[in-house]
Amino acid sequence: MSCPRERREQAEKIFMSEYGILSINSKGRQRPEEPCQVRTCFQRDVDRIIHSKAFRRLKHKTQVFLQPEGDHYRTRLTHTLEVSRLARTIARALGLNEDLTEAISLGHDLGHTPFGHAGERALQEIYSPDFRHYQQSLRVVDRLEREGRGLNLCYETRMGILNHTHGSPDDSLEATVVRLSDRTAYINHDFDDALRAGIVSPEGLPSIVRERIGETNSQRINSIVVDIINSSGNGKIQMSPPMQEAVDRFHEYMFEAVYYNPVAKSEESKVKDILAGIWKYYVNHPEKLPEEYKAIADSEGLPRAVCDYISGMTDKYAMYQYSEIFIPASWQVK
Repeated sequence: MSCPRERREQAEKIFMSEYGILSINSKGRQRPEEPCQVRTCFQRDVDRIIHSKAFRRLKHKTQVFLQPEGDHYRTRLTHTLEVSRLARTIARALGLNEDLTEAISLGHDLGHTPFGHAGERALQEIYSPDFRHYQQSLRVVDRLEREGRGLNLCYETRMGILNHTHGSPDDSLEATVVRLSDRTAYINHDFDDALRAGIVSPEGLPSIVRERIGETNSQRINSIVVDIINSSGNGKIQMSPPMQEAVDRFHEYMFEAVYYNPVAKSEESKVKDILAGIWKYYVNHPEKLPEEYKAIADSEGLPRAVCDYISGMTDKYAMYQYSEIFIPASWQVK
Protein backbone atom coordinates (compact mmCIF):
# COMPACT_ATOMS: atom_id res chain seq x y z
CA MET A 1 0.00 0.00 0.00
CA SER A 2 1.39 3.42 -0.95
CA CYS A 3 2.37 5.95 1.73
CA PRO A 4 0.81 9.46 2.01
CA ARG A 5 3.74 11.05 0.16
CA GLU A 6 3.41 8.70 -2.79
CA ARG A 7 -0.34 9.30 -2.96
CA ARG A 8 0.25 13.03 -2.98
CA GLU A 9 2.88 12.73 -5.70
CA GLN A 10 0.43 10.80 -7.84
CA ALA A 11 -2.33 13.31 -7.15
CA GLU A 12 -0.08 16.16 -8.32
CA LYS A 13 0.01 14.55 -11.76
CA ILE A 14 -3.77 14.94 -11.92
CA PHE A 15 -4.48 18.41 -10.53
CA MET A 16 -1.30 20.28 -11.56
CA SER A 17 -0.81 21.79 -14.99
CA GLU A 18 1.89 20.59 -17.35
CA TYR A 19 3.95 23.67 -16.45
CA GLY A 20 4.14 23.09 -12.70
CA ILE A 21 7.05 21.24 -11.12
CA LEU A 22 6.00 17.86 -9.80
CA SER A 23 7.52 17.00 -6.45
CA ILE A 24 8.66 13.67 -7.82
CA ASN A 25 10.61 15.50 -10.55
CA SER A 26 12.66 17.68 -8.20
CA LYS A 27 16.37 17.84 -8.97
CA GLY A 28 16.93 16.91 -5.37
CA ARG A 29 19.04 18.08 -2.47
CA GLN A 30 22.73 18.83 -2.20
CA ARG A 31 23.03 15.91 0.22
CA PRO A 32 20.79 12.93 -0.60
CA GLU A 33 18.24 11.97 2.05
CA GLU A 34 15.69 9.25 2.50
CA PRO A 35 12.27 10.60 1.43
CA CYS A 36 9.66 11.30 4.09
CA GLN A 37 6.77 8.83 4.19
CA VAL A 38 4.21 11.59 4.77
CA ARG A 39 5.44 14.79 3.10
CA THR A 40 6.65 15.57 -0.40
CA CYS A 41 10.12 17.06 -0.74
CA PHE A 42 8.74 20.59 -1.10
CA GLN A 43 6.50 20.17 1.95
CA ARG A 44 9.61 19.25 3.92
CA ASP A 45 11.29 22.43 2.69
CA VAL A 46 8.35 24.48 3.99
CA ASP A 47 8.61 22.86 7.41
CA ARG A 48 12.37 23.25 7.63
CA ILE A 49 12.15 26.96 6.82
CA ILE A 50 9.31 27.65 9.28
CA HIS A 51 11.19 25.87 12.08
CA SER A 52 14.48 27.68 11.39
CA LYS A 53 15.91 30.31 13.70
CA ALA A 54 16.32 32.73 10.81
CA PHE A 55 12.58 32.58 10.10
CA ARG A 56 11.72 33.37 13.73
CA ARG A 57 14.05 36.36 13.71
CA LEU A 58 12.10 37.97 10.87
CA LYS A 59 9.48 39.18 13.36
CA HIS A 60 12.03 41.66 14.75
CA LYS A 61 13.47 42.88 11.44
CA THR A 62 12.44 46.13 9.79
CA GLN A 63 10.32 46.15 6.67
CA VAL A 64 10.45 49.89 5.88
CA PHE A 65 10.00 51.97 9.03
CA LEU A 66 12.69 51.80 11.68
CA GLN A 67 11.34 51.42 15.21
CA PRO A 68 7.78 52.51 14.31
CA GLU A 69 5.49 53.80 17.03
CA GLY A 70 2.57 51.42 16.70
CA ASP A 71 1.66 47.75 16.67
CA HIS A 72 0.28 47.50 13.15
CA TYR A 73 3.29 48.31 10.97
CA ARG A 74 4.66 45.46 8.90
CA THR A 75 7.79 43.59 9.83
CA ARG A 76 9.88 41.36 7.61
CA LEU A 77 7.89 38.40 8.95
CA THR A 78 4.45 39.80 8.16
CA HIS A 79 5.73 40.77 4.71
CA THR A 80 6.88 37.18 4.18
CA LEU A 81 3.50 35.80 5.21
CA GLU A 82 1.67 38.20 2.89
CA VAL A 83 3.90 37.19 -0.03
CA SER A 84 3.23 33.53 0.74
CA ARG A 85 -0.54 33.97 0.68
CA LEU A 86 -0.55 35.92 -2.60
CA ALA A 87 1.83 33.48 -4.26
CA ARG A 88 -0.10 30.42 -3.13
CA THR A 89 -3.36 31.90 -4.41
CA ILE A 90 -1.84 32.49 -7.85
CA ALA A 91 -0.09 29.12 -7.93
CA ARG A 92 -3.26 27.26 -7.04
CA ALA A 93 -5.32 29.10 -9.65
CA LEU A 94 -2.75 28.32 -12.35
CA GLY A 95 -2.20 24.69 -11.39
CA LEU A 96 1.37 25.14 -10.22
CA ASN A 97 3.08 23.47 -7.27
CA GLU A 98 1.69 25.27 -4.25
CA ASP A 99 4.15 23.67 -1.81
CA LEU A 100 7.18 24.77 -3.81
CA THR A 101 5.69 28.25 -4.14
CA GLU A 102 5.18 28.43 -0.39
CA ALA A 103 8.71 27.24 0.36
CA ILE A 104 10.26 29.90 -1.88
CA SER A 105 7.99 32.58 -0.41
CA LEU A 106 8.81 31.72 3.19
CA GLY A 107 12.55 31.55 2.54
CA HIS A 108 13.04 34.49 0.21
CA ASP A 109 13.99 37.09 2.85
CA LEU A 110 15.78 34.93 5.44
CA GLY A 111 19.05 36.72 4.66
CA HIS A 112 17.74 40.23 5.16
CA THR A 113 19.81 42.42 7.43
CA PRO A 114 18.66 44.32 10.50
CA PHE A 115 17.17 47.71 9.65
CA GLY A 116 15.88 46.61 6.25
CA HIS A 117 17.52 47.85 3.08
CA ALA A 118 19.38 50.50 5.09
CA GLY A 119 21.24 47.66 6.80
CA GLU A 120 21.89 46.02 3.44
CA ARG A 121 23.39 49.22 2.07
CA ALA A 122 25.50 49.59 5.21
CA LEU A 123 26.97 46.09 4.82
CA GLN A 124 27.68 46.80 1.17
CA GLU A 125 29.87 49.69 2.31
CA ILE A 126 31.39 47.92 5.30
CA TYR A 127 31.87 44.37 4.00
CA SER A 128 31.52 44.22 0.22
CA PRO A 129 29.64 46.04 -2.54
CA ASP A 130 28.59 42.58 -3.72
CA PHE A 131 26.59 41.84 -0.56
CA ARG A 132 22.96 41.19 -1.50
CA HIS A 133 20.19 40.01 0.80
CA TYR A 134 19.00 37.39 -1.71
CA GLN A 135 22.46 35.83 -1.88
CA GLN A 136 22.58 35.90 1.91
CA SER A 137 19.17 34.19 2.04
CA LEU A 138 20.61 31.29 0.08
CA ARG A 139 23.65 31.24 2.35
CA VAL A 140 21.38 31.06 5.38
CA VAL A 141 19.61 27.93 4.16
CA ASP A 142 22.75 26.34 2.68
CA ARG A 143 25.40 27.16 5.28
CA LEU A 144 24.30 29.00 8.41
CA GLU A 145 21.25 27.21 9.78
CA ARG A 146 21.53 24.12 12.00
CA GLU A 147 24.92 25.11 13.40
CA GLY A 148 26.52 25.20 9.98
CA ARG A 149 24.86 22.17 8.42
CA GLY A 150 22.22 24.16 6.55
CA LEU A 151 18.67 23.09 5.81
CA ASN A 152 19.60 20.99 2.76
CA LEU A 153 16.66 22.26 0.71
CA CYS A 154 15.65 21.15 -2.77
CA TYR A 155 17.33 22.71 -5.77
CA GLU A 156 14.11 24.39 -6.96
CA THR A 157 13.51 26.03 -3.57
CA ARG A 158 17.09 27.24 -3.34
CA MET A 159 17.11 28.77 -6.82
CA GLY A 160 13.75 30.45 -6.23
CA ILE A 161 15.15 32.06 -3.07
CA LEU A 162 18.35 33.17 -4.81
CA ASN A 163 16.60 34.72 -7.81
CA HIS A 164 13.53 36.21 -6.13
CA THR A 165 14.56 39.82 -6.75
CA HIS A 166 15.68 39.92 -10.36
CA GLY A 167 14.76 36.51 -11.73
CA SER A 168 16.69 34.10 -13.91
CA PRO A 169 16.15 32.81 -17.45
CA ASP A 170 15.65 29.29 -16.12
CA ASP A 171 13.26 30.25 -13.31
CA SER A 172 10.46 27.86 -12.52
CA LEU A 173 6.99 29.35 -12.92
CA GLU A 174 6.61 28.98 -9.16
CA ALA A 175 9.65 31.22 -8.64
CA THR A 176 8.25 33.79 -11.06
CA VAL A 177 4.96 33.81 -9.15
CA VAL A 178 6.85 34.53 -5.91
CA ARG A 179 8.80 37.38 -7.51
CA LEU A 180 5.63 39.07 -8.76
CA SER A 181 3.89 38.43 -5.44
CA ASP A 182 6.82 39.96 -3.56
CA ARG A 183 6.54 43.21 -5.47
CA THR A 184 2.74 43.20 -5.27
CA ALA A 185 2.88 42.74 -1.50
CA TYR A 186 5.51 45.31 -0.63
CA ILE A 187 4.29 48.23 -2.75
CA ASN A 188 0.79 47.79 -1.36
CA HIS A 189 1.56 47.17 2.29
CA ASP A 190 4.35 49.76 2.35
CA PHE A 191 1.89 52.33 1.00
CA ASP A 192 -0.59 51.26 3.67
CA ASP A 193 2.07 51.71 6.37
CA ALA A 194 3.04 55.09 4.90
CA LEU A 195 -0.60 56.15 5.12
CA ARG A 196 -0.65 55.05 8.75
CA ALA A 197 2.52 57.07 9.37
CA GLY A 198 0.98 60.16 7.77
CA ILE A 199 3.70 60.69 5.17
CA VAL A 200 1.44 60.07 2.15
CA SER A 201 -2.24 60.58 1.41
CA PRO A 202 -4.71 58.52 -0.65
CA GLU A 203 -5.03 61.46 -3.05
CA GLY A 204 -1.29 61.45 -3.67
CA LEU A 205 -1.37 58.07 -5.36
CA PRO A 206 -1.00 58.54 -9.14
CA SER A 207 -4.31 58.53 -10.99
CA ILE A 208 -3.23 55.60 -13.19
CA VAL A 209 -2.84 53.51 -10.01
CA ARG A 210 -6.17 54.55 -8.52
CA GLU A 211 -8.05 54.05 -11.77
CA ARG A 212 -6.50 50.78 -12.97
CA ILE A 213 -5.61 49.07 -9.70
CA GLY A 214 -7.90 50.46 -7.03
CA GLU A 215 -8.53 52.95 -4.25
CA THR A 216 -8.00 50.65 -1.26
CA ASN A 217 -5.33 48.17 -0.25
CA SER A 218 -7.62 45.15 -0.70
CA GLN A 219 -8.87 46.40 -4.08
CA ARG A 220 -5.35 46.92 -5.35
CA ILE A 221 -4.08 43.52 -4.24
CA ASN A 222 -7.13 41.75 -5.65
CA SER A 223 -6.84 43.61 -8.97
CA ILE A 224 -3.20 42.69 -9.44
CA VAL A 225 -3.62 39.05 -8.41
CA VAL A 226 -6.66 38.53 -10.64
CA ASP A 227 -4.87 40.22 -13.55
CA ILE A 228 -1.85 37.95 -13.18
CA ILE A 229 -4.06 34.87 -13.13
CA ASN A 230 -6.10 35.99 -16.16
CA SER A 231 -3.06 37.14 -18.15
CA SER A 232 -0.86 34.09 -17.56
CA GLY A 233 -0.84 30.83 -19.45
CA ASN A 234 1.05 28.66 -21.91
CA GLY A 235 4.07 28.56 -19.65
CA LYS A 236 4.21 32.30 -18.94
CA ILE A 237 3.46 34.27 -15.76
CA GLN A 238 2.72 37.90 -16.50
CA MET A 239 0.48 40.91 -16.04
CA SER A 240 -1.52 42.50 -18.82
CA PRO A 241 0.24 45.53 -20.40
CA PRO A 242 -2.18 48.07 -18.81
CA MET A 243 -1.73 46.52 -15.37
CA GLN A 244 2.04 46.26 -15.78
CA GLU A 245 2.17 49.95 -16.68
CA ALA A 246 0.15 50.91 -13.61
CA VAL A 247 2.19 48.68 -11.27
CA ASP A 248 5.45 50.12 -12.63
CA ARG A 249 4.16 53.63 -11.95
CA PHE A 250 3.09 52.55 -8.46
CA HIS A 251 6.61 51.20 -7.86
CA GLU A 252 8.18 54.47 -9.04
CA TYR A 253 5.86 56.47 -6.82
CA MET A 254 6.83 54.43 -3.76
CA PHE A 255 10.49 55.28 -4.27
CA GLU A 256 9.67 58.94 -4.78
CA ALA A 257 7.25 59.32 -1.88
CA VAL A 258 8.21 56.66 0.67
CA TYR A 259 11.48 54.78 0.25
CA TYR A 260 13.51 57.99 -0.21
CA ASN A 261 11.25 60.12 1.95
CA PRO A 262 13.35 62.06 4.51
CA VAL A 263 10.69 61.60 7.21
CA ALA A 264 10.49 57.83 6.77
CA LYS A 265 14.25 57.51 6.49
CA SER A 266 15.32 60.13 9.04
CA GLU A 267 16.96 57.54 11.29
CA GLU A 268 18.80 55.61 8.58
CA SER A 269 21.94 57.71 8.84
CA LYS A 270 22.47 56.10 12.25
CA VAL A 271 22.24 52.56 10.89
CA LYS A 272 25.67 52.58 9.27
CA ASP A 273 27.30 53.89 12.46
CA ILE A 274 25.67 51.13 14.52
CA LEU A 275 26.62 48.29 12.17
CA ALA A 276 30.08 49.73 11.46
CA GLY A 277 30.76 49.95 15.19
CA ILE A 278 29.71 46.33 15.74
CA TRP A 279 31.73 45.28 12.71
CA LYS A 280 34.92 46.97 13.92
CA TYR A 281 34.56 45.48 17.38
CA TYR A 282 34.27 41.87 16.22
CA VAL A 283 36.98 42.22 13.59
CA ASN A 284 39.27 43.41 16.38
CA HIS A 285 37.95 40.88 18.92
CA PRO A 286 37.23 37.67 16.99
CA GLU A 287 37.41 35.67 20.21
CA LYS A 288 34.10 37.30 21.21
CA LEU A 289 32.21 35.78 18.28
CA PRO A 290 29.80 32.89 18.98
CA GLU A 291 31.38 29.49 18.37
CA GLU A 292 29.60 28.78 15.06
CA TYR A 293 30.95 32.03 13.62
CA LYS A 294 34.45 31.30 14.85
CA ALA A 295 34.27 28.14 12.75
CA ILE A 296 33.28 30.21 9.72
CA ALA A 297 36.17 32.58 10.41
CA ASP A 298 38.57 29.64 10.42
CA SER A 299 37.27 28.23 7.13
CA GLU A 300 36.16 31.32 5.18
CA GLY A 301 37.86 34.26 6.84
CA LEU A 302 36.98 36.67 9.63
CA PRO A 303 35.18 39.29 7.48
CA ARG A 304 32.81 36.63 6.13
CA ALA A 305 32.05 35.41 9.65
CA VAL A 306 31.39 38.90 11.02
CA CYS A 307 29.16 39.70 8.04
CA ASP A 308 27.14 36.53 8.63
CA TYR A 309 26.77 37.37 12.32
CA ILE A 310 25.68 40.98 11.77
CA SER A 311 23.35 40.24 8.85
CA GLY A 312 21.49 37.69 10.95
CA MET A 313 20.84 40.10 13.82
CA THR A 314 17.42 41.56 14.49
CA ASP A 315 17.04 45.31 14.86
CA LYS A 316 16.70 44.94 18.63
CA TYR A 317 19.69 42.67 18.98
CA ALA A 318 21.91 44.94 16.88
CA MET A 319 21.02 47.88 19.12
CA TYR A 320 21.58 45.73 22.20
CA GLN A 321 25.00 44.67 20.91
CA TYR A 322 25.94 48.26 20.15
CA SER A 323 24.81 49.34 23.61
CA GLU A 324 26.73 46.54 25.32
CA ILE A 325 29.90 47.38 23.41
CA PHE A 326 29.88 51.16 23.46
CA ILE A 327 27.51 52.47 26.16
CA PRO A 328 28.93 52.46 29.70
CA ALA A 329 26.96 50.40 32.17
CA SER A 330 25.25 52.21 35.03
CA TRP A 331 27.18 52.41 38.25
CA GLN A 332 25.60 50.78 41.26
CA VAL A 333 26.70 52.06 44.63
CA LYS A 334 26.27 49.54 47.42
